[in-house]
Amino acid sequence: MSVLPAPSVRRATVVWAVAVTAYLAAVFHRSSLGVTGVEATHRFAINASALAVFSVAQLVVYAAMQIPVGVLLDRYGSRRLLLAGGTLMVAGQLCFAVATDVRLAVAARVLVGLGDAMTFISVLRIVAFWFPGRRNPLLVQLTGTVGQLGAILAAVPLVALLHRAGWTPAFLVAAGLGATTVLLVLVAVRDAPHVGPGAAVTPALSVVRRELAAAWAQPGTRLGLWTHFVAQFSGAVFALLWGYPFLVQGQGLAPTAAASLLSLMTVGTLVAGPVVAHLCARHPFHRSALVLVVTAASAAVWAVVLAWPGRSPHWLLVVLVLVLALGGPGAVIGFDYARTFNPVHRIGSATGIVNVGGFVASIVLVLAIGVVLDLTTPAGASAPPLSAFRWAFAVQYLLWALGAVQVLRYRNAARRRRAPATDAGPVATPEVTVCVPPGEPADGGGERAAGGESGGPMGRAA
Repeated sequence: MSVLPAPSVRRATVVWAVAVTAYLAAVFHRSSLGVTGVEATHRFAINASALAVFSVAQLVVYAAMQIPVGVLLDRYGSRRLLLAGGTLMVAGQLCFAVATDVRLAVAARVLVGLGDAMTFISVLRIVAFWFPGRRNPLLVQLTGTVGQLGAILAAVPLVALLHRAGWTPAFLVAAGLGATTVLLVLVAVRDAPHVGPGAAVTPALSVVRRELAAAWAQPGTRLGLWTHFVAQFSGAVFALLWGYPFLVQGQGLAPTAAASLLSLMTVGTLVAGPVVAHLCARHPFHRSALVLVVTAASAAVWAVVLAWPGRSPHWLLVVLVLVLALGGPGAVIGFDYARTFNPVHRIGSATGIVNVGGFVASIVLVLAIGVVLDLTTPAGASAPPLSAFRWAFAVQYLLWALGAVQVLRYRNAARRRRAPATDAGPVATPEVTVCVPPGEPADGGGERAAGGESGGPMGRAA
């Protein structure tokens, strides 16, 4: 194993901060449709099912591209993908700004989804290469939670700008913010501490395909996928598309009050992220239990909201958004499984596989809610009634049941896979290059340099 000196903390932090800014911009672009959904129905003269197509087009591309993007990430590195993704999202927002035709609007959301797909897992790869393994759980959670500030920018400033200046100026400003972020990435981001821009060694495509197959064969990777599936979709769909119409049309809130609740949800995510990271680092053998607790809490609070006679009181809606805020940090635990069950050189492929889970669930739920709303809304009604929203959001329980069963299934499979390695001693690992701060062991505490099928100490903790 060759050992390189660690980068300065300041340099690593700058690279990570700019990469997180790129992710924040991606969340902003992703969320911009959800808070403008009511205006979009009027601009394009569409119903709930057609509005769902906008979001589904974006999410389908995002989910479909995760594994290809993971392969590209291991082959070409984070910097190139962040630049490409940011450029695609800017192009999408420019198209959305001038679109009056439904087809052009859908194409614009496809571009946004394609660029968004390249962003988050690229930032996670930067974390894996620039920081020691013992810091990864916290930094991954911080990446996910700080990035959610983009949802606040979409929920409050973008809505205010939309109402004040109109559709086209609002989305032109969104495109301008995205272009600024692309320039920051170009200047500051590097793939690894000791590699300059464009100087990374590109592995052969056959090697990358082999690593993708190895990542999929690892039960811990599949556990991560189903963790992401079961924890993410409820909060994601609420924030991305259907939460705002539910609060405004179903619960009768003013648009500003609905936007404030969505912002509160993001703030809750920011607070919950570090707490979840601390619990994962302190109790690695109970990560799946934490995922199931988050899932049960979401299902329970939705049951109260859906069963409440009439419109829910404001305090209950506050509880709802705060509980849904736990879903994002809970889903990020899936990426911790990808990291601890796979060696660092296939982190892109493993992370891409995990990231498919939550977005597949979100696509299914977005479509299902749109269809159920149309089926249960009385003919001639200008907006869906509260009863229609109740039937639509009840679809979530089917997805929660499927996800919980699969988490339990692959948790047991991962523990069985780890048992022989635990009893027989460590498994030989491939040689990797790591950056080691002075005074730390060369394996970064046994987490970062985990290779082969051993997955490091936390790899045995499901």
